[in-house]
Amino acid sequence: MKKFLIKTHGCKSNQLESEVIKEKMTAAGYLETTNPVEADIFILNSCSVTENADNEALRTIRHIKNKHKNIYTVLTGCSAQLNYEKIKELGLVDLILGNNDKFEIVSALKRQENIVNDIFETKSFNNQTIHNYFKTRGYVKIQDGCNNYCSYCTIPLARGKSRSNSEKNILEQIKIYTDSGIKEIVLTGIHIGQWGMDFNDNRELLNLLEKIEETDIIRYRLGSLNTIEVNDRLLDFLSQSQKFCPHFHMSLQSLNDKTLSSMNRHYSAKSCLELMEKIDDIFNKPFIGSDIIVGFPGESEADFDVTYNNALISKLSNIHVFPYSVRNNTKAAQMDGQISFIEKQKRADILHKLAQKKYNDFINKNIGTTSQLLVEKRPDKKTGCLKGVTKNYLTVYLEEKDLNLCNTIQNIKILSLDDNKKLLAKIL
Repeated sequence: MKKFLIKTHGCKSNQLESEVIKEKMTAAGYLETTNPVEADIFILNSCSVTENADNEALRTIRHIKNKHKNIYTVLTGCSAQLNYEKIKELGLVDLILGNNDKFEIVSALKRQENIVNDIFETKSFNNQTIHNYFKTRGYVKIQDGCNNYCSYCTIPLARGKSRSNSEKNILEQIKIYTDSGIKEIVLTGIHIGQWGMDFNDNRELLNLLEKIEETDIIRYRLGSLNTIEVNDRLLDFLSQSQKFCPHFHMSLQSLNDKTLSSMNRHYSAKSCLELMEKIDDIFNKPFIGSDIIVGFPGESEADFDVTYNNALISKLSNIHVFPYSVRNNTKAAQMDGQISFIEKQKRADILHKLAQKKYNDFINKNIGTTSQLLVEKRPDKKTGCLKGVTKNYLTVYLEEKDLNLCNTIQNIKILSLDDNKKLLAKIL
């Protein structure tokens, strides 16, 4: 019986889709392994959000091939979709599957035939239900694709137009999760704020959340949101929910108006700051994270300083910092004023330090407070102690080792940071 090993790069959608691939492979009689030496087939579900992500995909394939010359390699995901011809010419990968074709992996393996279809020919959401899921929180993919075409981004080319999963499919997946004992879900997709836009009946994300409130799930989180999709009606609804976890990931990308305009982002830095202030006022110690790109073409030092200073005064709890990466077939790749690698790294380092300070400040704000903790299904590998995630997205550790507490929700008090920067808490 052949064994397979799967590795995932990139976003939560990719992680969820890898779970679907695992389920399809095991249903077809393959055995999963985490040991490369045992694997007959290596599957990489790749990312292509930056040039480094594309390079990392090829490095990973080369590494596994160098160690195990007879292993059969499969590349899927965004890098496979965008770079099919180039990867095919390299002769490094045995089987290439596009983003919407990855779920045909079993039949493709039998035929040993590449499948990379035109992603824009995909007109509807490709629903894939997961039945066997063993992690603490369940991911529910509600949407795929994106209609925005930001000037720096290839994701619409890799994922196609925005396509929404149906309420029926989503609610069925949530029921499968709750029936199996899962207490928290994360709504994920490529641009979840565009959910419902393709239904032509004026439905929007808020309507879906109203349905999810009626399910047996105990709590839920939202994936990344564009700021212009977070309105007062949505915030009012979420503020009254007992199930919503006050954890926001805002897709900001910059906090400088000139740069935002060049990126084809349709909002202002001021509106972002005001929205974060509003969220911080409405919710109790909400976690507000964001992505920010530095060194975008034409971004002067003064422009970067504006972004930095706005991030400094913002209510952000953390920042994921990305040096701008040139992507083929995007408008930004052709823009004047490309920034040197050294300068991009310099700006990234500066913003990384601020990100660490913002996160430390957020942790300190939470020390001494009480919260609700979803204890992970498995103890910490190093210490054997239990750990979990609070509603506002802090990972905390308990001195407890009672396995009966796994996958339960506990009222806790957050105590302190230990010498290893782990946040400690006790059950009340």
